[in-house]
Amino acid sequence: MTDLHPVTALVTGLAGVAAGGLVPRMIAWLPEPEPDQPDPAEADVDTALVTDADADADAEPDAPAEPVEAEEPKELYADIAARPGLAWQAAVASGVCAAALGLVFGWNLSLLVVLPLVPVSVALAVVDWRTRLLPTRLIAPSYLVTVVAVLVVWLVDSRSPYDLERTALGWLVYGGMFFLLWFIYPRGLGYGDVRLAGVLGLALGWVGWAELLLGIWAGLLLGGILGGLLSLVLRRRDYPFGPFMLIGALLGVVLGQPVVSALYG
Repeated sequence: MTDLHPVTALVTGLAGVAAGGLVPRMIAWLPEPEPDQPDPAEADVDTALVTDADADADAEPDAPAEPVEAEEPKELYADIAARPGLAWQAAVASGVCAAALGLVFGWNLSLLVVLPLVPVSVALAVVDWRTRLLPTRLIAPSYLVTVVAVLVVWLVDSRSPYDLERTALGWLVYGGMFFLLWFIYPRGLGYGDVRLAGVLGLALGWVGWAELLLGIWAGLLLGGILGGLLSLVLRRRDYPFGPFMLIGALLGVVLGQPVVSALYG
C-alpha cells in the first residue's frame, strides 16, 4: 500500500465531493437534544449552598458575590446546516479526504470500509466544532456500516481471521482507552468522543497496526497541541476533541505505512 494510485484518487475524490455535498442535509436531519433535566442530588447541593451563602451574607453584609459565568446556548443543527458556503466547503473537505484514501489504497476492497466514513466524519467535525456535541444519530449508523463492511470485505477477499481479531482489538484499544479517560475525568471528555473512538478503532484496526497506532497518537497530539494553541490565540476556553481525532485517523491511514517503512526500512 506504499504505491500511489492517482487514477483511484481521482475517482474517489469525485465521489467524496458528491457525498460531501450532502453534509448539510445530514446535519439538518439531526434532532435537537432534549434539555438537561435537573438532577435532584444537584438541587439538594444547590439549596445547601444557598443556605450557607445566606448565613455568610448575614455575618458579612458587604462581602461581594462571586460572578457566575452563563453557559452559551447550543447552536441549532438547522442553523448550522443553513450556514452559507457549508455545502461546497464540506464537498471540498470530503473530496480531499476521499482522494487521499484512494491515493494510498488503490482499487482495494478496504475502500468499502473507510470511504463511507468520510462524509459522516466531515459532518461530525462540523457539528462538534460548533456545538461540542457528537450526535449518536450519526455515530450509531457508522458502527453498523463499518462492521458490515468489514465482514463483507473479509468474506469476499478471503482475508485471514487475524484481520478480524485486529479490527476488534482496534475497537478495544481506542474505544477502551477513551472510555477509561472519560471514566476517570468525565468533565474533560464527552462520551461522544468515546463512541467516536470505537468507530475509528474499528476502521483503523482493519487497515493495520501502524495505521491504528499512528491514528491514535496523531489525534491525541493534535488535540493537545493545536487545541492549546487555539485556546491561547483565540481566547476560547475549550475546544472539542472530535475534529482532531478525525484528522488523526486520516493521517494514520495515509501515513501509517510510510512511517513504518521510514523507521524500519
